Amino acid sequence: MANEFFALLGRMRYITRWGLMRNTFSENIQEHSHQVAVLAHALALIRRDILHLPTPDPDRCAVAALYHDASEILTGDLPTPIKYYNPDIKDAYKQVERIAGNRLLDMLPQELRESYEHLVLEDDETLNPIVKGADKLSAYIKCVEEQKAGNTEFDSAAAMTMQSLKAMHREELDWFIENCLPAFSLNLDQL
Repeated sequence: MANEFFALLGRMRYITRWGLMRNTFSENIQEHSHQVAVLAHALALIRRDILHLPTPDPDRCAVAALYHDASEILTGDLPTPIKYYNPDIKDAYKQVERIAGNRLLDMLPQELRESYEHLVLEDDETLNPIVKGADKLSAYIKCVEEQKAGNTEFDSAAAMTMQSLKAMHREELDWFIENCLPAFSLNLDQL
């Protein structure tokens, strides 16, 4: 067996996001996954250490976030308006993601497969709320950065993404939005 899993993960940098939008700077899924990992770790810590709520291990949340888009190495990044256009497309795409995830897992030594399975297939329900919140937060931050660069194409995406964030009803997200998110609108001198 050639164990292609890790080599394929390195190709995450070639999969761009926001394909339907005019971008002032491109973002790939490797960069995005890193940001989601940082945010997931922070959200779990906020939940545990500031809000004193039950939370999964912050380190596990960060690791899960690193792999949350791994299947896109094989599928590409399907834009959100298409992915969630209707329930049939959403369900079909989830099935495609699962098949791609299993194909990736087949590229691991058998002894490692179990350790990566829940990460690649995103089926750990204890971690998913934190990772999904971080993923949506990362999308909103991208919108803010594009708006900061004068790209009004992201205005409606920003509004819809903020609506989605608030609809999650997650206290750690609300805390981050109120206390940390405003800094993303600042320039380097202001920071």
